[in-house]
Amino acid sequence: MRLKKYEDMNLQDLDVMKEISSIGTSHAATALSKLLQKEIRISIPEVSILGYEETVNKMGSIEELVTATLVRMSNEVNGLMLFVFKLDLANAILEKLIGKRYDSFEELDELAYSALEEIGNIIICSYVNAFTQLVGVEIDLSVPSSTVNMLGGVLTVPIAEYGYVTDKLMYINAEFIMDGDKLSDGLLMLPDIESLNSILEKLGVS
Repeated sequence: MRLKKYEDMNLQDLDVMKEISSIGTSHAATALSKLLQKEIRISIPEVSILGYEETVNKMGSIEELVTATLVRMSNEVNGLMLFVFKLDLANAILEKLIGKRYDSFEELDELAYSALEEIGNIIICSYVNAFTQLVGVEIDLSVPSSTVNMLGGVLTVPIAEYGYVTDKLMYINAEFIMDGDKLSDGLLMLPDIESLNSILEKLGVS
């Protein structure tokens, strides 16, 4: 394998992943627009390979409460997809879906929690479907699982999963734009190293 860990990726590798992510996040924004019946655009994503603390600082603060949806990938690509809701994005979505806003994720009722889990799953599935078409691979997705936790706690999950290989994360940073407001989110696509090598090889990056 050419790459032994995420941090072995060069600028060309990152540019390729950025191009794929741009199309994937665009599909996610389109799916969200249809669901909410509202125009939603998304900024051009940045793809960064960051350590745990760098990722936390980029996304917010270690004790900030967030809601996160986790989906496992299998078949031709193995790994994790993790979508993190910040409160501003969650409230924009929940206000449109159920007509309520929340001062904190601790106040979420079962309806709001289920809605965010489903939205997180839709965003991940839309991204992955675009990804599979572009790369030409088959990816199976698990049933989503969600949690309300501090950001630092959420990000320990992928670190624990791949800590034996790398202590870095692949962080895809984009902003949903709704009613002129930029709403921050966080998407982490974490294929295992063998899958990452296969993806780049299929895309002609050697």
